[in-house]
Amino acid sequence: MRVVIMGGTSGIGLATARRLAADGAEVIVTGRDPEKLAAAKEVVTAADQVDGTSEEAVSAFFDRIGTFDHLVLAFSPGAVGLGPVAGVGLADVRAAFDGKFFPYLLAIRWAGVTGSITLISAATARSALAGTVTLAAVNGAIERIVSPLAAELAPVRVNAVSPGAVDTPWWDFLPEEQRQAQFAAAADTVPARRVGRPEDVAAAVRYLVDATYVTGSILPVDGGFTVA
Repeated sequence: MRVVIMGGTSGIGLATARRLAADGAEVIVTGRDPEKLAAAKEVVTAADQVDGTSEEAVSAFFDRIGTFDHLVLAFSPGAVGLGPVAGVGLADVRAAFDGKFFPYLLAIRWAGVTGSITLISAATARSALAGTVTLAAVNGAIERIVSPLAAELAPVRVNAVSPGAVDTPWWDFLPEEQRQAQFAAAADTVPARRVGRPEDVAAAVRYLVDATYVTGSILPVDGGFTVA
């Protein structure tokens, strides 16, 4: 099994790479940070420096590696656009889309994938949290394209995993004490009574890679947040 994980050098992407590599898959990850790429090479087959926002770079990457079985898209621009809508500039909204939604479309357009595509979105797409309008817009757009893509790209399967609060570097914009307080507050609001770990999401991706009769689906991995 040959798998490409774009955005696979940190957080959920890296956890997924570790999980699939441990299961014996040939895993190729992409990223932009040379230090993270070097660290990822210790656990995966290959780690390529690719700017996911550049169509030239993305198309050249996929031309180079040829066909493969499964594509996982785990790009994240971080907390760009987080905050009340009155205080978020349109430049930040565009940056949020440019850092995740549009790179997903680029990858899907050029990838020579034969088995499945799994997109990482987020629970903000289906929640009512003040200050997350931009995040909801980006992740909502990602989740909305899953069904038509599944129809258009069949027999390639297309699904999304939608995490809630997960302890990853995404939260590094907060000081450690504030971060832990945020996690404690989030844990109190979900039935699972804890925030997620990257490994939780990686397990869901692994399921979808193997689930040959599942396509066009959104799989929440949020501790019950969107049903609580």
